[in-house]
Amino acid sequence: MQNCAREPRSRDLAALLNAMGAKIHGAGNVHDSHTKGVDKLHGARHRIIPDRIEAGTFIIAAALTGGDLNVADAIPRNLTAILQKLAEKRREDGREGRFRTRDGRSPLAAADMNTEEYPGFPTDMQAQYMALATQAAAHRSSRRIFSRTGFMDTRRNWSAMGANIKIEGRRAMVRGGTPLSAAAVLARTCAPPPRWCWAALVADGENHHRPCLSLDRGYETSKRS
Repeated sequence: MQNCAREPRSRDLAALLNAMGAKIHGAGNVHDSHTKGVDKLHGARHRIIPDRIEAGTFIIAAALTGGDLNVADAIPRNLTAILQKLAEKRREDGREGRFRTRDGRSPLAAADMNTEEYPGFPTDMQAQYMALATQAAAHRSSRRIFSRTGFMDTRRNWSAMGANIKIEGRRAMVRGGTPLSAAAVLARTCAPPPRWCWAALVADGENHHRPCLSLDRGYETSKRS
């Protein structure tokens, strides 16, 4: 197979299948992988790796609020692009199995970002990073974005909260250092909700997010009445 995905979850899936008797070589390490058919698979014990997008989402929340957060069991080598980009904004400390924010009182700095295939900055983290960029130092920061309809349609939500963002083709220009205020926001897909939740953490007032189903789809939450 050619042009295969190289995300850590691809390697993890191949590891499970190989433990079950499959013969897969190169998964997650190169763009081409090789699979040899087998007559049958058998049972195996396997521990699924932590999700790097979920870990990165909480790391962004800590960086945004200047909080002190440990993300247990995170695998820093799977978060290299995210951690490197955050290091440009604020000092952080990543260790195998844990992530700890540091120096929360220092101001966030603007930093350009391009979304790319793994091991580059993941497209699924662009929404969270956008919230962080609104609170960076008061000068422009640009980022190349993956062209998703749901992402482009959220400009009205950002304007309602007071963010200064301009979309130019596949680039978003963010003028950071702008205070955010409460607003009612609409999230039609599963990508934007974390962005609005994290933006609400630093906004003045009480935000309302609808519908909640899009948040439930991507993140485990408690039952709502």
